[in-house]
Amino acid sequence: MADSDDDEELKKAIALSLQELDDPPRDREVIDLDAEEAPKDIPPAQSSEQVGMLQTRAGLNSMLGLNRKAMEAERLARKRKAVSISPPPPRATKVACISTAAKSGMSTGSDAQFRPAQSVKTSSSTTSTAPNSVTAAKPSGLKFPHGAVKKTWAFGHTRKGDDIKIEEVLQRDDLNLAVLSSFQWDVEWLLRKIDTRKTQMVFVMQAKDDATKAQYRRETADMPNLRLCFPSMDGQINCMHSKLMLLSHPTHIRIVVPTANLVSYDWGENGVMENMAFIIDLPRLPQNHPDAPEPTFFARELINFLQAQGLDPSIIQSLHNFDFSATKDLAFVHTIGGAHSGTTAWQRTGYCGLGRAIKHLNLATDEPLTIDFVTSSVGSLNFDFLSAIYLAAQGDDGTTEQSRRVLLQGKSKKELRERELAGRKRDKLIETLKANFRIYFPTHDTVADSTGGVDCGGTICFQPKWWTGEGFPRELLRDCRSVRRGLLMHNKILFVRPHSPTSTPSPAAWAYIGSANCSESAWGKLTVDRSSNMKTPKLNARNWECGVVVPIALIQQEEEGEGGEGELERCFADKVPVPMLYPGDEYSARKPWFYNLAQGVGI
Repeated sequence: MADSDDDEELKKAIALSLQELDDPPRDREVIDLDAEEAPKDIPPAQSSEQVGMLQTRAGLNSMLGLNRKAMEAERLARKRKAVSISPPPPRATKVACISTAAKSGMSTGSDAQFRPAQSVKTSSSTTSTAPNSVTAAKPSGLKFPHGAVKKTWAFGHTRKGDDIKIEEVLQRDDLNLAVLSSFQWDVEWLLRKIDTRKTQMVFVMQAKDDATKAQYRRETADMPNLRLCFPSMDGQINCMHSKLMLLSHPTHIRIVVPTANLVSYDWGENGVMENMAFIIDLPRLPQNHPDAPEPTFFARELINFLQAQGLDPSIIQSLHNFDFSATKDLAFVHTIGGAHSGTTAWQRTGYCGLGRAIKHLNLATDEPLTIDFVTSSVGSLNFDFLSAIYLAAQGDDGTTEQSRRVLLQGKSKKELRERELAGRKRDKLIETLKANFRIYFPTHDTVADSTGGVDCGGTICFQPKWWTGEGFPRELLRDCRSVRRGLLMHNKILFVRPHSPTSTPSPAAWAYIGSANCSESAWGKLTVDRSSNMKTPKLNARNWECGVVVPIALIQQEEEGEGGEGELERCFADKVPVPMLYPGDEYSARKPWFYNLAQGVGI
């Protein structure tokens, strides 16, 4: 009898999905992060930016990869049998590892091209931590009131207290509103993690043209509690790559800045890939709070970024109803796509914004630094770009490297002595970079030997022409191998500390966790605005990115020599888990991982 009822429900759902999508629009209420309870009845939308449920006609795959018939069948199956929030122990020898962007035909347009990966082998010797049934969640509270950095959970690997699952991040039981930003999406998978009946949602997505936006709106025309936001992709902007979550609960807002996209394998469910996430829970201010604290640097830059993305002003205004005091020693940093000039705009974003944040946190220094940059995509690097990143890590606003670059390109005899001095300073800085700057990216052998093998390396990107290009800093690359054996990394992390540690406690070290890879597209390039009579600075950026700077207090450790195994762990592990084996092996005769060549695709 139950099966018959389910079949009837499935028929009704399919019939509903076959209805025309051009019904007359109905009014929708404004989404508000300040709402302490999810609205019982959420009316549908009034603007084209405010869209409904991700449905398509039965049996058809949309650009967003949705299939209403399959979704409804899965829902009914879940009614018959409770399903674990994590994958069960593997029964077969292979696990799917497929890129949703490629599967659905979604345009990516990134310097990191995402392609389908086929299948992976699983290990029977690893330890599964998947529960056997769904456990009712306790009311969510402020679990991370001071902020925390977690690894993403990985199927088949023992949990040690330093990881987190997507379900634990979302806290779905009392999730009122979820503003989610990602480059790559598996929407069907994501909607299974959220109670779509009561949670309002805003998806911040890439759409490079009006036709794509219109297609997404058509495909999402029947769900009144979902809206879409499309940041500008005008001009030089190539990729909406930022990853950000604003999760509103009755008692607090949770802000999450992950390195992961919203796809199952980035959150460890296939046991082939790992990421990181910064998480902080901020309490709701009392109603009628006349003495609201002054917005912190973190809050101001978060709001600046959201405004630039075009997020609904009512949501942004609602952020003022939460207490950001716990972020006073943190910095939200970002790259806003496009050109930024004028008096201050260029100073707030890209690597210029990073330097400004470091200065604000009193982390600026003239002393040498050691930098370990973990990246999942490597661009066309040169020492000018890496010098800009290094100087920003010292607290520079970007003008030091830019002025030196302009001077060295000049030919005036009047500036000959200045050019010679600038050249010597540049050469000295390059020697410092060669000694103190390491870029972690896997070799071909590391990917081939991973749990997923070469078929699951499609989101780890590097082009042979960059590697063989003149001026590429090949000596800086180190093999990136996970401390959780067999996992590949999609991380973007900067570990920064003094080259010679101080003997007294000092917040002179810090880590960046976010979406920005090691590329000029991600961090921008400071140039001169030649359209201005004043020849003012202008930052050009091709991507949207965001991240968080977490300061670390250091106390000198003398048990091991400088640069030895365990050094990075001692410096950062209390606040930021170190995911890779350190120090990484030099490449020597080995080659980086090139996805295109591994798949036999020409470049």
